[in-house]
Amino acid sequence: MASDSAAPSEYLLELDDIEAGYGRAALVLRGLTVKVPPATVVCLVGPNGAGKSTVLKVASGMLTPRSGTIRVAGHDVTRNNPQQMLAAGLSHVLQGHSVFKEMTVSENVMLGAYSVKDKAEVAGRVDFVKTLFPVVADRWSALAGALSGGQQKQVEFARSLMVSPRVVLLDEPSMGLDPKATATVFEQVVRMRDAGTAVLLVEQNARRALETADLGCVLDLGRVHISGPAQDLLADPQLAELYLGGRPAATTASRSSKDTTHV
Repeated sequence: MASDSAAPSEYLLELDDIEAGYGRAALVLRGLTVKVPPATVVCLVGPNGAGKSTVLKVASGMLTPRSGTIRVAGHDVTRNNPQQMLAAGLSHVLQGHSVFKEMTVSENVMLGAYSVKDKAEVAGRVDFVKTLFPVVADRWSALAGALSGGQQKQVEFARSLMVSPRVVLLDEPSMGLDPKATATVFEQVVRMRDAGTAVLLVEQNARRALETADLGCVLDLGRVHISGPAQDLLADPQLAELYLGGRPAATTASRSSKDTTHV
């Protein structure tokens, strides 16, 4: 496990000059730097193969970088394994559906608290996620497999918050969902942010993700091609043509970005 010494940092998560790949294959990430401030949604967008999901695997300890540094609240955690990353404050919601369908909603959510020993803390987190995600409270005793895809995703979000993470890593949360469920999922992402949890989001639906995010990073060939306030990226004609599937947004998106430009 990396050293616990830390310098003060304005960021909760810093990926600094990361190079990473799989086995002996060519590098997927080539000098990538991404920084996540507190209570902020940072969105990674870009074409297939740009390395978006690999960024989250590196951040969660599923893939050890070949070089570069990972810091959480200023602490160097570069060589931490997934369990240590979770303890450091990074919770990873994987691509696709990961609920246990034969278990109840409550059983799925409580799995997220397996490492929390304080019963009072667990009870407090249960109350918190039930308030944040009403469907979790309403369907608490139901089998998770009986829920819709969008409802199951909210159960996954609730489970990820049971350890009071500093940053939640979300990989393609709208995958396989219809437009109504997708809208609900992105609303819940904003609610998590508003409740004080930072989010690092990877999403193929680039325009919808940037409408939700505060800050955006456009990845291409394993590097950050451009970054800044999400609304600025949405309004950029060249970016819209290359990465967002058409013209820039003509109106202000549903949420204005926060007053910060550090990505």
